[in-house]
Amino acid sequence: MKYHIIINSVTTVDILQNAWTTEDYIQLLNAFGLEDTGSSNPSELLELLFMAISDFEPNEAAALILDYKLSDHLNENQIEQMSHDMLLDKISEEYADISLHHQLFNINQLLHKAYNGTFPSAKATLIEFEISPNKELSKELILKLLDKTLASNNVIKRLFSNQLAGKESFEEAEDIIWDLKTTGMSSYILTTSEYWMSRDEFKDAEFDATAQEFEEDNED
Repeated sequence: MKYHIIINSVTTVDILQNAWTTEDYIQLLNAFGLEDTGSSNPSELLELLFMAISDFEPNEAAALILDYKLSDHLNENQIEQMSHDMLLDKISEEYADISLHHQLFNINQLLHKAYNGTFPSAKATLIEFEISPNKELSKELILKLLDKTLASNNVIKRLFSNQLAGKESFEEAEDIIWDLKTTGMSSYILTTSEYWMSRDEFKDAEFDATAQEFEEDNED
């Protein structure tokens, strides 16, 4: 099937809206030793959290937040190692398990702001687009369609060329696209890492594209 895609905007941001809930702030304040804050205002809680974090060494604060968000995925030794690595590298782009990149981005940027730049700053990309026909749109399909407008040096093209071509299963698409929301009948907003898709990698604002589905019994 042929699809028609219109890219309305590509925006780079350093923080994602609603990445943290009020309950997250309360639980993190407890983890940093500040209980019974008496406030349900997210902006006030965030300010209190930054104050609480400042009493800890950067790697100690990183370990506490990593433990809160990712203890189901990382063991104690991994958290300890990552808490130090985050001070040097963009872990949300470099960590081997890409299923954790979204949460690592949110953690990294919270720490980056709390410590006024001590942690490297990562970026996210928001893509607002229209697509027709707008049926059965999976993350995998959207990546295959966007492939037509992305620059040849794009990292998805380089790492997942077989998946984009339908020669291999593309399960990684679920983690490359962090969020996909409808904003209208045929309009969407896609959230991903700047590592995967950056603003200057989009060549065409309007184009037609098709996608090759993966079939397990293909033997290429």
